[in-house]
Parts: sequence; structure tokens; C-alpha cells
Amino acid sequence: MKSSNPVFARSAEFNGKGTATASDPSQWQIDLNGEGPPTHTGRGSGRMTLDSVVEKTGITLAALIAAAAVTWFAIGDLGDPVTGDDALTKAFALAMGGAIIGLVLSLVNSFKKAVSPPLVLAYAVVEGVFVGALSKVVSSYVNDPTIVFQAVLATMVAFGGTLFAYKFFNIQVTDKFRKVMTIAIFSFVGVMLINFVLSLTGVLENGGLRGFNTLGLVVSAIAVVLAVFMLIMDFDYVERGIAAGLPERESWRAAFGLTVTLVWLYIELLRILAILRGD
Repeated sequence: MKSSNPVFARSAEFNGKGTATASDPSQWQIDLNGEGPPTHTGRGSGRMTLDSVVEKTGITLAALIAAAAVTWFAIGDLGDPVTGDDALTKAFALAMGGAIIGLVLSLVNSFKKAVSPPLVLAYAVVEGVFVGALSKVVSSYVNDPTIVFQAVLATMVAFGGTLFAYKFFNIQVTDKFRKVMTIAIFSFVGVMLINFVLSLTGVLENGGLRGFNTLGLVVSAIAVVLAVFMLIMDFDYVERGIAAGLPERESWRAAFGLTVTLVWLYIELLRILAILRGD
């Protein structure tokens, strides 16, 4: 069950190289419609289960949300005539610092063979700081704090709708689909990094492809589509991992992958709402 997803690619178990499995690795190319190794659904089996994935994902998201909330209130009022400028400087510093450290931790978690729960939670906290600071700035930009709630709600709807479609329309994730989506996602991220550097150096004005304009709206819409497809791949890897009887610690890797995707989805939906509100 070799994975092309960067989050799961370094997992020995996900790629059929681990030893702590509930079945013969030669049987990992399983039929998720009922054939192959038995699926463990209960807790305490020492194997990756749906319950363990939900639990670890819940813990990870709770850490992220808590960090985001603390950051939001710690920044202060951006609209205050006396302290507003200092608060804005603090918000940008926290957002930039959170983004950079979060990127480093995401790379470490993605390429680390043995998943580390503390590193996953550290990523969640740092990313929470980034999300809280960014949300504060965007809400101030549109002068409406409820935009954050709307973005969260939209993210939940997108997640639920994607999960519903995956389960009830029996979406099949083929090797070709994984390869195409992996190339598309890496290409998108690469272009965005180049755009960031060019914008930072003044080569591109108004944020380039990431500006709060029509072009930025189109780019964010493309990003949402990619994030939804990435969610589908996340669901597929979780389902295959459970059916293959992977060790329970791999639930943390699955939680990390889902958190990365959900944060990306939230940020893009927040941008779309802000652009539409600005227009």
C-alpha cells in the first residue's frame, strides 16, 4: 500500500515496510468492500482504528483551536486608535512566525519515519498561532469578526460534504489519481512560494496571485478544489490503514494529515469570504 501523499510517504507501515502489522504485507492491496484483512473498529487493540483516528484528530484540532483563541485575544484590538498599530504589528509577527515554524514542523512530521505525537501537537499549537493571528487580521480587514465563524462553518460543511461523497458515492482513489493530485498540489505550493518571494521583494504588487482581488479569488477557488481532493486522499489512506491493521501510533500521522488539509481549506475559504466581502 505505497503512498504518494507526502504526509504518509515516510511511514514504513503505510508503504509496506513495517513489521508491526496485523496481516501479511503482501495482502495490503486490499479490497475495501469486504475482502482482505479484518478491519479493527474497537479501542485497545493496539491497531489503528476509526475511533483512534477520530480521537487523535480531535486532540490535535483542540490544541490548534485553543492556541488560535489565545492568540486572537492576546493580540488585542486592531481598531483601537491608541494601541491598534502595535496590535497589528504583533499580529503580523505572530502570523509570520507561526507560518514559518509551522512549515518547518510540517516538513519534519511529513518526512519523519516514526510519527511523533509531541511533534504533531507542537505543529497544531504553532499552526493555531498562525491561524489565530491571520483570522484576526482578516476580520479587521473586512471589519466583521463573524467572518471567522463563517469560514469555520464553511470548512465543516466542505469536510462533511466530502466525507459523505467519499462514502456514499463509493469514490475510488486510484494510483493515477494520487500521482496527478500530488503533482498538482506540489506545483501549486511551488508557485505560491515563488509568488510570496516575488511579492516580498516588490517584484509583484498587491500580493500577486494572492491579492484580495478577482485573480486572488480564482486562485483560492483552485486551492479549495485541491484541498477537497486532498481530503479524499486522506480518507482513503485512513481507510486503507485501518483495514491493513497498522499500529495505533499511525493514528497520529493520520490526524496530522487531516489537520494540515483542514487548515489549508479554512485559510482558503477565509480568503474567499474576505475577497467577496471586500468587493
